[in-house]
Amino acid sequence: MIGGGPLRLGARAAEAKAVCVFVHGRGQSPEEMESHVLARLAAPGTAFILPRAPTGAWYAARAVDPLTSVARAELSAAIDHLAAAVAAARGELPGRPLVLAGFSQGACLVLEYACAGLPPPEALVALTGCRVGVAADGRPEALAPGLPVYLSGGDADPWIPVGAFADAAQSLGGQGARLRADLFPGRGHELSDAEVAMLAAILADLASGRAPRMEAPR
Repeated sequence: MIGGGPLRLGARAAEAKAVCVFVHGRGQSPEEMESHVLARLAAPGTAFILPRAPTGAWYAARAVDPLTSVARAELSAAIDHLAAAVAAARGELPGRPLVLAGFSQGACLVLEYACAGLPPPEALVALTGCRVGVAADGRPEALAPGLPVYLSGGDADPWIPVGAFADAAQSLGGQGARLRADLFPGRGHELSDAEVAMLAAILADLASGRAPRMEAPR
């Protein structure tokens, strides 16, 4: 379904102790994130809101290419869409800690949202993501200092090369993120059980009123 609304899953609002806005990748859907990621996740106290890209992709360019004027405009529109989704989640579930997470292009988008200096989540989870564009593009670096960030990648991933992963880690660390970055050997463009377990651990910590410890094993 292209152009529909967000998908809501997990705990009902009255029972939720945390909320997760989870962003799908290029050519994917919230329903695929449900079956490929959230179905592998034990998070009984979390309400999930999965926004949907109006055209099936958040922007047309590859994340690792220099930004053109068209790519900048599409990325800006996608960030606005995500900002509205985060604001709506805060309004629907006031007072609950919020995790902003994404896979692939969705992971890239959540990183750009956070680096744009928009209202931060309580934790950011970028599963197989990188910064969009290249350093020479003058990308914003206005991350909230001390934001807990989990960044993951695989050294056999054709879409997010190791260099782009390293660039993202350097950017986040330079902005003062409380960063854990895991690069998984031999992993392609997919999610390992360890990455899913890390997301579960972060959600469990926040639902219990703790700061994310990001201590799940690799």
